Amino acid sequence: MIGRNDPCPCGSGKKYKKCCQSKEAISVETVHTEELERILQTFYDEYPERKDIPEYLKLANEWKQSLGTYLPEEEMIEAIVLDEFFFHHRPDIWIGYLDKQRKKQLRPSVLRILDTWQQPRAFIGEVIDVDDAYITVKLIFNEEVVRLRRENEKPIPVGVHLFCFILPDETGEENQYLAVSSLLFFPTDHAEVFEEFAKQFESQEQKVNEFIKENTIKFWLLLGKNGYQGGEFTEFEAGVLLDAMDFLEKHDRNPNKLLEIVEDFLVEQQPNARKETAIAAGAIRFGQEHSFYEPLSMTMKEIAEWFGVSPSSMNKYYKELDAYYRSKITN
Repeated sequence: MIGRNDPCPCGSGKKYKKCCQSKEAISVETVHTEELERILQTFYDEYPERKDIPEYLKLANEWKQSLGTYLPEEEMIEAIVLDEFFFHHRPDIWIGYLDKQRKKQLRPSVLRILDTWQQPRAFIGEVIDVDDAYITVKLIFNEEVVRLRRENEKPIPVGVHLFCFILPDETGEENQYLAVSSLLFFPTDHAEVFEEFAKQFESQEQKVNEFIKENTIKFWLLLGKNGYQGGEFTEFEAGVLLDAMDFLEKHDRNPNKLLEIVEDFLVEQQPNARKETAIAAGAIRFGQEHSFYEPLSMTMKEIAEWFGVSPSSMNKYYKELDAYYRSKITN
């Protein structure tokens, strides 16, 4: 029990009664989280500075020349290269920024966290467990396992791989981290790329951090050659979504509300279907039943025929989607 005259646990140096006692609904961890997120966001808002932009653009153009054939969206390449530039090529920019932040911070507890942020490291791992707050991830190069703080409530299936730069989070727990910028998830279609990259590491005599630093672009090239184009869905999942979207657009219906639910269903439930169109047809019936768009002047049999599937196949995935949706809205 914290006394009113005890030092506040948030680390401000003030007495509890003069600090967080009046903010009972706000935990110390929440205060730290918000402060650290502000520090990270400010970094990306202010850097690179004008004098460093030519160097960054040179690196970005080199990557575009190598990856442009595989990753059609230049913005994605630029975002990947930005972290590569800051944390592998010019770490002095990040360290200089932290030094400036230290001079602004009043909370000793925040300063202690910043002291652990000197060297963000690239992490390539496989998701082995997921809970409400953290993703448990195993590094592909060895048996290291970390807990990575979730950025949102979007479903994350076990077995997918991810890439990001990580930093210790505000809890101070040894194996708990947060992503410096965005987490990038890769569909299970590309699992063999991660196996190959791990084998390349085993054939070298380097530390993990050194290997990733020297071979990051090779990693992205392996993904590109394996068919990765920046999407977060498997080819099967993307096929379901495209079939459903094509149907709705051809019938002048807005697909957005339905597709959002179907995306989560595909990722979280991983339905085992032989044909993409069976799930797409089930999704259309599901959308019709829940009035996600203006009613169609088609019978259920006609919808099934449009997709070239039997009514029983369509109804199977309609029921699975319906059960999934009802479980979400009642929790």
